Amino acid sequence: MILLGPTGVGKTELSLRIAERFGTCIISADSRQIYRDLPIGTAAPTPKQLARVKHYFVGLLDLADYYSASQFETDVLTLLPILYKEHDVVVMTGGSMMYIDAVTKGIDDIPTVRADIREQVWADYHAKGLAPLLEELRKTDPVHYDEVDRQNYKRVVHAVEICRQTGLPYSSFRTRTRKERSFRIIQVGLTRDREELYDRINRRVDQMIADGLEDEAQRVYPFRALNSLNTVGYKELFKYFEGEWTRDEAIEKIKRNSRVYARKQMTWFKRDTDIKWFHPSQETEIETYIQEKITAASGS
Repeated sequence: MILLGPTGVGKTELSLRIAERFGTCIISADSRQIYRDLPIGTAAPTPKQLARVKHYFVGLLDLADYYSASQFETDVLTLLPILYKEHDVVVMTGGSMMYIDAVTKGIDDIPTVRADIREQVWADYHAKGLAPLLEELRKTDPVHYDEVDRQNYKRVVHAVEICRQTGLPYSSFRTRTRKERSFRIIQVGLTRDREELYDRINRRVDQMIADGLEDEAQRVYPFRALNSLNTVGYKELFKYFEGEWTRDEAIEKIKRNSRVYARKQMTWFKRDTDIKWFHPSQETEIETYIQEKITAASGS
């Protein structure tokens, strides 16, 4: 079963209790928790939480390692048959939309980008900005150029990487065909009123600062050009370190950008009609819903 929802909604602790209730493990569907050295800024499970329930895909990679939703799909589909030998149900939790879709629906078989191509395109982005890459994408793949969020530079960069490496339009690899899975999928979404969620996000950022996010960001600052660090919490503090923003401005930007990301997550998730939504306080109802789904699947 998958426990999903926006950042700050309360997935971590509830996922632990659900995993304990069903005597199983947890797969993290978080594109940043998979990296080492970022425990505070990614709100990764603590050592105490990791001791309670076995987790997968937490703290596995170095910051320089490349990883993608496609690789996550492959790795999770390889792991699940092993886990199902010991568990009737496996819990996956997180808020990375593409990672969750990769497992539930599958993603297109887009080629893995070679390191030299990636370095070249990112170097172009850092040296010249997004505009030249957008123009390149417009010429090489006008179909995707019309579809892509042109403010989302990571998606633009990735499309250009594929175009350069293959000599083909990025859009030619996108079939949007949903893949069949050999396992049943139960999706539970956590939601809160916007005001309640935003207050939790703001307080969580304050707690991260109190827990040492600033020091954590200082330690990884020499590697700030890496894609793994191009994420909320770090990029704002990097601008503070560079004198572009004050400390207070950086903290407020982290809060604002976290709220913006939460809105994007909810917009994405709400498109999936297979998700059953609950308030995190409805723990009994959530467990009953999961058990009913498991029982129904066993009887079919």
